[in-house]
Amino acid sequence: MPEGGKREVRVAVAHGSLKWQFKRSDAERWDYDSPATQQDWDTLEDILARRAARGRKVAFIPSVKRLRLKAGF
Repeated sequence: MPEGGKREVRVAVAHGSLKWQFKRSDAERWDYDSPATQQDWDTLEDILARRAARGRKVAFIPSVKRLRLKAGF
C-alpha cells in the first residue's frame, strides 16, 4: 500500500479467519487483496486487548494470535 494519506482498515473475524479490508482516503473502493502489515497486526491486537480490559468478551483473541504467527508477524 503506498505511503502517505490516511487509510481506513476494517477487519472481519469469522470461523477462525480474518478478512482485512483497506481503503485510502483518496480511493473510492475498498482493497481486499493487500496483505496486512506488522503495524496493522499490532493495532488489531492493541484494540482487542483494550476491549478485553474493559470487560468486553473477546473470545477470538487466541485465533488472532495464531493467525498472526501463521502470517509471519
